[in-house]
Amino acid sequence: MELDEDKIDDAVLALLWLTLHNERCAWKGFDWATTDRLHEKGLICDAANKSKSLVLTDEGLRRSEELFRRLFTR
Repeated sequence: MELDEDKIDDAVLALLWLTLHNERCAWKGFDWATTDRLHEKGLICDAANKSKSLVLTDEGLRRSEELFRRLFTR
């Protein structure tokens, strides 16, 4: 089965909105490959640290909310 990593990245970014705290932090809980791609796309700060949460960039925060509303609201 061939995976569409862009769709996976969008879904993870949307779910990060669900765990948002402190205005732009979200709990880590997704695989490193996905968070690495989100970092490469400029949507999150580097997640490779000891913190239990990651930080969304301005663009990541905007897209996260947009995707969350599009994918998970009625």
